[in-house]
Amino acid sequence: MDWSDRIGRRIKLRDLHIVMAVADTGSMAKAAARLRISHPAVSKAVSEIEGTLGVRLFDRGSQGAELTAYGEVLLRCGINVFDEMQQGLRSLQHLSDPNSGEVRVGCTDIILHSLVPAIVREFSKAHPGVQLDVKLTNPGGHQIQELRERKIDLLITRATGQHEDFHSEVLFDEPFVFVVGAQSELARKRRIDLTDIIKGNWVLPPYDSAPGALVGEVFRANGFSPPKPLVKTIAIQLTVSLIASGEFVGILPMSVAALSAHQAALRVLPLKSAGPRISAEIVFLKNRTLGPAVASFIDCTREVTKSLVRVRR
Repeated sequence: MDWSDRIGRRIKLRDLHIVMAVADTGSMAKAAARLRISHPAVSKAVSEIEGTLGVRLFDRGSQGAELTAYGEVLLRCGINVFDEMQQGLRSLQHLSDPNSGEVRVGCTDIILHSLVPAIVREFSKAHPGVQLDVKLTNPGGHQIQELRERKIDLLITRATGQHEDFHSEVLFDEPFVFVVGAQSELARKRRIDLTDIIKGNWVLPPYDSAPGALVGEVFRANGFSPPKPLVKTIAIQLTVSLIASGEFVGILPMSVAALSAHQAALRVLPLKSAGPRISAEIVFLKNRTLGPAVASFIDCTREVTKSLVRVRR
């Protein structure tokens, strides 16, 4: 019997669902309680799949059930199978009602408080029946894992690096700008140089973070050693609020300075800044069926960011 026959005749979606529940809860008893079926039924389903595949999926012990290397592989397959089924059902729903469905968007803090509001407003006007689930994701590996586990449909983020299983599309790239409070003494100066602000109260991302490393390069490219910040944080609301108070100086991507809720209270200094630029990207999994609502959201994101770039130019 070949593998297609084994899968078609022996592996049921119900049994695969049970295996996923055991993996998630770490216990057959807990999985049985979650699924509201008997413990023997859970044990039987797991044993039958193990017999079909000829491998052991869980190590059983007093502490519960722990996935083996074979179980890890099957779990990833199960996540993919159920995700594709869910996307297929969403597509069927969309055929009967084009203005329906859900889009799960992941974004980092700095994107959430700059680009996302404009995109959400435009998309919701065009697709009022589609529910948006916007999640704040931590930068780095965490956001990548959320995408791989299908907990979100797409990411709008800063550079994630190269990954073979992702489609990553640059929406735009932009320079960093030096920013002060609009009512500060620095904002009232007709002429200003980086020398005038280098000893100020800086609020900056930590230099050992991805955005902080870029900010450090901006200082070096302009002939200065990166200053020691009075406040170091990657929380963009705190950063912008402190700068707007007039007591702090900061560096922000141009779009953040332009789109922040505190925009009117900020002043971008007329300094020519050398150094690296930073990109904004939309990222989603390759070889994954995108539901119609998700595809529409991606198209909307492209159009909104194009219009924002044209306005800033």
